[in-house]
Amino acid sequence: MPEFIGQEKIVENLKVFIDSARKRNEPLDHVILSGPPGLGKTCLAEVIANEMGVNFRITSGPAIERAGDLAAILTNLENFDVLFIDEIHRLNRSIEEILYPAMEDYKLDIIIGKGPSAKSIRIDIAPFTIIGATTRIGLVASPLRDRFGVNLRLDYYNEENIVKIIERSSRIMDLRTTPEGASLIASRSRGTPRIANRLLRRVRDYALVNRDGVIDRDTAEDALTKLDIDKLGLDIIDKKIISTLVLKFDGGPVGLGTMAASIGEEPDTLEDVYEPYLIQLGFVKRTSKGRIATRRAFKYLGISKEEHQKLF
Repeated sequence: MPEFIGQEKIVENLKVFIDSARKRNEPLDHVILSGPPGLGKTCLAEVIANEMGVNFRITSGPAIERAGDLAAILTNLENFDVLFIDEIHRLNRSIEEILYPAMEDYKLDIIIGKGPSAKSIRIDIAPFTIIGATTRIGLVASPLRDRFGVNLRLDYYNEENIVKIIERSSRIMDLRTTPEGASLIASRSRGTPRIANRLLRRVRDYALVNRDGVIDRDTAEDALTKLDIDKLGLDIIDKKIISTLVLKFDGGPVGLGTMAASIGEEPDTLEDVYEPYLIQLGFVKRTSKGRIATRRAFKYLGISKEEHQKLF
């Protein structure tokens, strides 16, 4: 998989699974990809379909509202095609029931008519592979999760791989990026390729307008400073979370709903997008009573935890 950078263990295992499927002349086992947003789950699914040499069809859990929607998708698949379902944890439970025989036996049960005259027919569909992506693997129903033969979790990227991604994106966008500039952007990308590419585009804008178009260390530093991205990769919302938790609530514990209302964000956004990185940095802890700011969070704000707590 030459086009996919990082996640070496996952890529190595997938190569084995794909080669095995080819030699058996069978579809690849169903795959579920989990992990924080922006790590390349959709991109990896496309690479898998490309390596298998089959069509890639894409949909999402919320988009499949009725049984007819799912039937239309499945009956149009060709042999060994890959069906990618984003946000698979948001699939309707009634849709999942129809999906089970399709995943196991490549059979589709359809009910024709209503009331006493309704009857169920079973039709054959082409062997296929479902690749499901989710940021919340715990919300995927156990019967559905158990039907995926390959369960893979993507983790945050190291800085070296993020630099490679930035350099590759620079070549695609025809940008002149120095190794030092790429390294600085990578260090503030929170180990997430999507964020790295977003920051690269914003630094590009700054370089084209205010500099000679070259993204070097000084240019990247100035641009990211103007964007309020600090050396740890924390943005305005991250800083707002930390300061609210420390200054308004004395370090916690604070419930998710209260925290979300205090900063004006949705609870799901807070939990899925911002908290994982703050937890990884050791700034926030999740407990049964709520969110708690760690000593490191107090230090980040230049406050002594002990002295602050004496005031309350």
